[in-house]
Amino acid sequence: MKTIIRILFLTIVALSQPALATTKTTVGTMRLDYFHTGNSKQEFFSVDEVVIEPHPWAGNPSQPIDNIPRGKYMFEVFDLKSGKLQYSRSFSSIYGEWEYTGEATRVNRTFHESLRFPAPTAKVRVVLKKRSYSESFKEIWRTEVDPTHMFVNTGKPQFDGEVFAVIENGDPAKKVDLLIMGDGYSKKESAKFHSDVKRLADALFATEPFKSRKQDFNVWAILPSSDISGISRPSTGVHKDTPLALRYDIFGSERYMLTFDNKSFREIASQAPYEFVEIVANGETYGGGGIYGLYGTTSSDNDWSEYVFIHEFGHHFAGLADEYYASPVAQAVVQDLAEPYEPNVTANTDKNTLKWKQFVKASMPIPTHWDKAEFDTYSNKYQKRRKEIRAQKLPESVMNDLFAANSRFQKELFSKNKYKNEVGLFEGANYAANGYYRSEQNCIMFTRDQNFCHVCSHAIEQIVDLYAR
Repeated sequence: MKTIIRILFLTIVALSQPALATTKTTVGTMRLDYFHTGNSKQEFFSVDEVVIEPHPWAGNPSQPIDNIPRGKYMFEVFDLKSGKLQYSRSFSSIYGEWEYTGEATRVNRTFHESLRFPAPTAKVRVVLKKRSYSESFKEIWRTEVDPTHMFVNTGKPQFDGEVFAVIENGDPAKKVDLLIMGDGYSKKESAKFHSDVKRLADALFATEPFKSRKQDFNVWAILPSSDISGISRPSTGVHKDTPLALRYDIFGSERYMLTFDNKSFREIASQAPYEFVEIVANGETYGGGGIYGLYGTTSSDNDWSEYVFIHEFGHHFAGLADEYYASPVAQAVVQDLAEPYEPNVTANTDKNTLKWKQFVKASMPIPTHWDKAEFDTYSNKYQKRRKEIRAQKLPESVMNDLFAANSRFQKELFSKNKYKNEVGLFEGANYAANGYYRSEQNCIMFTRDQNFCHVCSHAIEQIVDLYAR
């Protein structure tokens, strides 16, 4: 199918309906907003409100049940009268990461979260489950929702900004709907946002397997109106009140970029049909983040923005794990799982039971050799220099040059390995130098390489199929 690209420069005023193609279904979109409170040892839940969003349900009506759960949590929607399962999806959350930080051992915190599903016509029971260490999901909360209750919020959220189509390939109910949102763009920077969105979307769909599956996607974009340029970066004393409240320094990691204002995020996002979201911060500082089923983030103007956009989308879209292990992370590394639930990392060294055994040649040695010692020696020096650059508040160009030098070293080192393009079992993944393995020597989830490995590509296509078939 020929891709139809339309850029609609459209200003949306308060209470107006975006002039976008909508799904042909008459099923509405229900959103259950709730509070998730707790610490490293216990957690509690309470309903905030139930909302009917402005756009009809954009999900695939033929595949309401999640048969490839990859998140830390799972929610299920049951018809209250019959007990029949109507809808389910797996996801991860900010709370799910925060509970492994040092802060969670000392204090309680509350995070606002949302569950979105096809609006029911009768009472339903919503059940939230969480993975145990044995990988099975166990119920941790349930609540009932009556769609006819007077407190179900059917009002259209006020919105002032732009909503436009980037790529339209058909009915949202039959396509994967990706929404790109901007934060830290002033009203004068609308044209820049349009340009940034096109550049990042082009980069994504120049990368396999998204390139081959481009016809299965719609891409929408939203830019909320703002007088502020740039976003908050607390480690440098910069605090800004932007529409999405995106900021760096999440959990003390200077490059980690998220928003904790889920309510604003959801109300703004509801102006377009969506299933997946990337938020673009207007600025050049390197950073990003990605959480399965929530959203991904990147900065707009860094030399590595396209890489970050795609890497973080791998987390958000397909539940892929980080395969790197040298860079520091904000949360404690959980290394007592029998087997990680992400599709691209493993603790298993049995060739006959590998989760990606179908891609491994019979002659491939398991584990598989690579020049790990040389890589680790260089990486230790590289990480030390990276920390110095931030501590000394040097220009972003200095950091970009360091990244480029590191990529050149990795490319040369990896080219020497006889198994450089083979699927096997390469030690070092999931933030751990030992005990966890990735499937190939290199992948965009391991380094700033611009390609997904075979296993990650397969995992991505499985998600595409869940929403577009």
